[in-house]
Amino acid sequence: MKTLVRRAARPFLVPASLSLLFAMNIHAATDKIVYDFQNTTNTTAWQVVNDDVMGGISTSSFRLTNGMALFQGKVSLENNGGFASVRSLPGRHDLAGSDAFVVRVRGDGRSYKFTARTDPGFDSAIYQSVFTTKKGEWEEHRLPFEQFIPTYRGRVLTGEPPLDPAKVASLGFLISDKQDGPFQLEVAWIKATSLSGR
Repeated sequence: MKTLVRRAARPFLVPASLSLLFAMNIHAATDKIVYDFQNTTNTTAWQVVNDDVMGGISTSSFRLTNGMALFQGKVSLENNGGFASVRSLPGRHDLAGSDAFVVRVRGDGRSYKFTARTDPGFDSAIYQSVFTTKKGEWEEHRLPFEQFIPTYRGRVLTGEPPLDPAKVASLGFLISDKQDGPFQLEVAWIKATSLSGR
């Protein structure tokens, strides 16, 4: 009489490399390109706004050159001025689900503010986040939405809701570091990002 021996099933082993890949995918960042100046053919959708709207004499321009956008000019503190900015014309971006912006820039060592508006009006509140550049170096700055501060004409607003990515209508850059002199900021792209699996 033969005795049947049943072998225990071998456990299915997931290779360590696959386990690592799964873990990375769970926490991978999901990016949405908002503006890619490396593939854009014009900047007509952007508008320069300087302190001349309140009597200042700062100047700036925004143009495409060598596969990037160039925001440059000169800040003057005369006549109670001191800022230069550029903003995109109002539009729908549908950034719901994102939790931060990422900007790839090369600056001049000065500090800049990345701005977002949820109201398409020209003279509306601005949400802003500061980043400081390293002169002559390309950098990627991650700017969490929760760190954006609501302001109006340079004054911090209280009682305003946090920046809502689903309502973002306009983006931009602003320099108002209380320093006279020329500035230059090159921009390769702007993304909205989120971490999946949270």
